[in-house]
Amino acid sequence: MEIGRAQADVRSVYRHGCVGQVVSGVVWLVAAALATWVSVGAGTVALFLGGVLIFPVTSAALRALGGPASLPRGHPMNALAFQVAMTVPLGLLVVLLLARGDPALVFPAAMVVVGAHYLPFVFLYGMPAFGVLGGLLVAGGVAVLFLAPAAGVGAGWATGVTLVAAGPVLPRSRRPRAPAPASGA
Repeated sequence: MEIGRAQADVRSVYRHGCVGQVVSGVVWLVAAALATWVSVGAGTVALFLGGVLIFPVTSAALRALGGPASLPRGHPMNALAFQVAMTVPLGLLVVLLLARGDPALVFPAAMVVVGAHYLPFVFLYGMPAFGVLGGLLVAGGVAVLFLAPAAGVGAGWATGVTLVAAGPVLPRSRRPRAPAPASGA
């Protein structure tokens, strides 16, 4: 199977990432709300537990929308999708260690981890818009970490809003153009 076809399958099954972004954004908004109105610890627990539920909830939503919930067995993008997904829980181990020193850093540090995890989506989906989304999250998280670490929970709100807003925008983002045929010499 050629790469362009495999990427088209990913875009089709996962609806250009729309459903996953909305589910992720809601998780972040719930976590930010708990961190704001209950405690940073409650928000942190919600972010981590909610993060575990993102894929199963997204899969259920895809099924409810009348489509497949995953790529078919043996699809060439399955391995890459799994590897990209595993970067988040591994990166969040570092976030937890960082949070032991300053709990306010959980949200901006997690924002960087999640943003970096979106960068390979550019290839997985064949959609440069994921580079923009990932770059925004990484830059936002780094800015809060270095310039306003006390505003850490604000990074949770910003991530949630960004992801929910990205959901409906991603399907409308410009599709990659097919490469022009090479001219023969």
